[in-house]
Amino acid sequence: MGSTIWWIRRDLRLADNQTLAAAMLHGDEIIPVFILDPFFTQNRGAHLRRSDFLHAGLQYLNSSLARSGSRLIIRRGKPVDVLSQLTSEYSVGGIYAEADFSSYARQRDNSIAQSLPLKLVGSAGFSHPSEVVKADGSPYTVFTPFMKAWHSRHLPSRTDLLQAPGHIATPGDIASEALPHVGCVLDASQFHAGEAEATRRLEAFTGGIDAPLFAYQDQRDRMDRGGTSALSPYLRFGMLSARQAMVAAREAAQLSANQTGEDGAETWLNELIWREFYISILYHFPEVTRHSFRPEMRGIRWRNDPAEFNAWRNGTTGFPVVDAGMRQLAATGWMHNRARMITASFLVKDLLVDWRWGEAYFMRQLVDGDPAANNGGWQWTAGTGTDAAPYFRIFNPVLQGQKFDPQGSYIRKWVPELSRVPDEHIHQPWRMPELLQANTGCRLGKDYPFPMLDHQARRQMALEMYKIV
Repeated sequence: MGSTIWWIRRDLRLADNQTLAAAMLHGDEIIPVFILDPFFTQNRGAHLRRSDFLHAGLQYLNSSLARSGSRLIIRRGKPVDVLSQLTSEYSVGGIYAEADFSSYARQRDNSIAQSLPLKLVGSAGFSHPSEVVKADGSPYTVFTPFMKAWHSRHLPSRTDLLQAPGHIATPGDIASEALPHVGCVLDASQFHAGEAEATRRLEAFTGGIDAPLFAYQDQRDRMDRGGTSALSPYLRFGMLSARQAMVAAREAAQLSANQTGEDGAETWLNELIWREFYISILYHFPEVTRHSFRPEMRGIRWRNDPAEFNAWRNGTTGFPVVDAGMRQLAATGWMHNRARMITASFLVKDLLVDWRWGEAYFMRQLVDGDPAANNGGWQWTAGTGTDAAPYFRIFNPVLQGQKFDPQGSYIRKWVPELSRVPDEHIHQPWRMPELLQANTGCRLGKDYPFPMLDHQARRQMALEMYKIV
């Protein structure tokens, strides 16, 4: 049958890889190639952590391939040029790649398919976005009907998941560049890259009678506890497939010993379906990356004060829970999901800054930065997107901190200036008497800033701004 190319993009795994399976079905020898595309590499400095995580994942994938008798081929250049060269040199019968749905990816793949035998198999999500649509073929733009339609479909069981191939034959004479360098930006202690780590985390989160998944519904919003899966970077780069995660969630729900556990598993599964929903929105409405999904919201007159944006970005707003979230992001490239909602709401509805500023900043910082999910989350918070939060839903940062970090443990971890502030003042340190400020080493205006704004006044400004449109 000759050779086929497995063009690796966002599927850095051997198990449950439909693209790899298709390539092996149609070829005697497989050329696993990752292309360092100038479109991405020229902007590497803007997203160093994500690049480092990807590069570490490529190194792990190369080791996995070596154990299977293969190796990872690294090439640099425009994908069409690299693939054309490989196809002509090795009489390649087909190029197999996982479908991706960003605007750039779709334009790139459509162009390549006009001249090369490119076949898209599988998806970065559970399935192709065109598969979950209304009866008339139009896309869902509200989550709940989408979720119901998704649940009505046949879901695979563990036996349906593809096993990693034991042996992958690869031509031995293919030249390869060196594996990309992994820098020092990524906090490897938090996120070890690779398929094995993704599998370990999934099993730790979903397996056993005391699995954290069973308490997910109650614990997921607590920023001071490890109640989330932290699997998003691994799903982002396909070190774990969406099918693997969903099968684990469904199995856990069926094996749960009580209703609380079943509810936790179903809640996490619905979070995975939110990911599918945002992929679908990006696929059917690619313009959401440029402007608000809701046309009437495109006329909002944002304040866009650069100094206030910088205070938000640097975690010096004077609102402890907001500053903790932004400093966690800056330090680790990841942020608790509740903190993402709080910090996003503060930027958009307290500072009245265009949500696209925040979306772009998160994409530069996040290890798990994904165009579909990141855009969907920001537009939900801003009230500008499909199935968005009502524009009048404005998080009070003090109340959010009190509810989801009641003892201030999360705040103290990421805002050390507040480490000695007692619980009763941790969410409003500006209310501390001067003597207590001195005794705790947290003098307002010197060690930690006063609040940069009056939340109630800005809330009213936001309501008036939204009402205009």
